Amino acid sequence: MTEEIIIAGFGGQGVLSMGKILAYSGIMQNQEVSWMPSYGPEMRGGTANVTVILSDERINSPILNKFDTAIILNQQSLDKFENSVKPGGLLLYDNNGITKPPTRKDINIHLVEAAKEAATMGSAKTFNMLVLGAYLKLKPIVEIENVLKGLKKSLPERHHKLIPMNESAIKKGMEIVTAENKV
Repeated sequence: MTEEIIIAGFGGQGVLSMGKILAYSGIMQNQEVSWMPSYGPEMRGGTANVTVILSDERINSPILNKFDTAIILNQQSLDKFENSVKPGGLLLYDNNGITKPPTRKDINIHLVEAAKEAATMGSAKTFNMLVLGAYLKLKPIVEIENVLKGLKKSLPERHHKLIPMNESAIKKGMEIVTAENKV
């Protein structure tokens, strides 16, 4: 099993953190892992994306042009990466700020209204965990216990008190994901 993922959005949405948590989760499951971030010089608001590869076999290269999954969190990223999803692959997106939704018919498209749910939960910081939960519902490539270990590993110790809230957000994300196009 090899899963090649691109997570893309604006800085400040937790794009790189989500990728890091997935990578640590894969390590906890003794998988081969690649985590390759890409971002502009801005602290927040600039574009950011991360390529994550999880595999049971050795990873030849972290550089990819096509992905099994694209997790898209803004219009610019949708425009850039929609055509990079392999036929039959998955495109998961949050529609906040999306003006032209995905149109491909040869991929599985799922919507998670994570920004809306994060507002309902009263914490914008849960946004990326809601998205991660939706992804793990669709593709349970890592076990939730390992995601929690990955969270603990990636968060500074002073933020470990937020792990229960993040766990709740992951579970809520699993509940709110909907299918728009299934192949």
